[in-house]
Amino acid sequence: MKRIVVVGASAAGLAAAETLRREGYDGALTLVGAEPHAPYDRPPLSKQILAGEWSPERLPLRPYADLEALGLDLRLGLAATGLDPAHRTVRLADGTRLRYDGLIVATGVRPRRLPGAGAHVLRTLDDALALRDRLGPGRHLAVVGAGFLGAEAAAVARGLGARVTLLEPAPVPLAHAVGERVGRVLSGAHLDHGVDLRTGVAVREITGDGVLLADGGLVAADEVLVAVGSLPNTDWLAASGLTIGDGLVCDAYCEAAPGVYGAGDVARWHNPLFGVDMRIEHRTHAAEQGMAAARNLLRPDARKPFAPVPYFWSDQYDMKIQAYGHLRGHEEVAVVAGDLAERRFVAAYRTGDRVTGALAVGMPPKELRRWRQAVAAGASWDGTVPDGAAVPAEAA
Repeated sequence: MKRIVVVGASAAGLAAAETLRREGYDGALTLVGAEPHAPYDRPPLSKQILAGEWSPERLPLRPYADLEALGLDLRLGLAATGLDPAHRTVRLADGTRLRYDGLIVATGVRPRRLPGAGAHVLRTLDDALALRDRLGPGRHLAVVGAGFLGAEAAAVARGLGARVTLLEPAPVPLAHAVGERVGRVLSGAHLDHGVDLRTGVAVREITGDGVLLADGGLVAADEVLVAVGSLPNTDWLAASGLTIGDGLVCDAYCEAAPGVYGAGDVARWHNPLFGVDMRIEHRTHAAEQGMAAARNLLRPDARKPFAPVPYFWSDQYDMKIQAYGHLRGHEEVAVVAGDLAERRFVAAYRTGDRVTGALAVGMPPKELRRWRQAVAAGASWDGTVPDGAAVPAEAA
């Protein structure tokens, strides 16, 4: 290959570029990023950056000298606007057409928005700084969506002295992912810290005065953060002929089409470890998939399926939440260590007859590692989980 183009200059794209060089590729390598910033870390945006504990200078994933050493044709502040696989060209917002022999798509996601205007979202450095400047004692923040991002932002805002109202359409936040019992435990931390948590609430639109609810009520607030999920950045691929379905659809090798691979939040690929298609929006996963896509692109005759045990973490108040595996769609949950009431526990998750996930709150890493090993090994549920620990998913 003479030229490889990586579209997306965040964790997945940078990992792909570094892997290509590390694996011996010495041809032309272009890294395209829609943001003007050099590749930076996103998880701290809703934690240390929003809290004012870090300055933006701590965010870059690599020192500039390390980027220079990669010999990149770095195109920052330019979004990709089109792809022509037949002619192997990527079109950029300034009209430039980049020819490629190999392509890695790592364009990530963008926040979902709600009707109305004036709400904050939290995806980029600029988003985090804009919200940070509006928080503090005497301010009232309404957060729409009590998933992990909304929960982290609510926790930080409370720590800054702001009043927080957290609005969630589901009866129990995060129950679809972690189960009702675990969801209630995590929600309880917000109540303990003075958050006005309202569940089963539908939002109509954002107004200049706050959040207008579907029943006509108004949640007045100084600032509104919308954290209701994200959309894969695939619009630029609409005329490409590639398969799009909640992301760029890829096979088990992360390949979307001949010479075109996907990585990170935008990629929906078949994970053979679990036998299902999945798209994952977590920092560790993005880097791992960027590396896997790069290796498979570079050595098509020695490709390996990408079959990771996904990992994510979240910091909320004094809770360190960590999880491995595929928790969604589980059928049973078992508390296998610790105590839910103390918010120090490990919960294991079953799908079919296998252990498919584990989540820990406030526990030493070794308590969770053995459950990661069980997930990776496809361990049977009955042979791994103690009798009497599990409850059906509908009661979990």
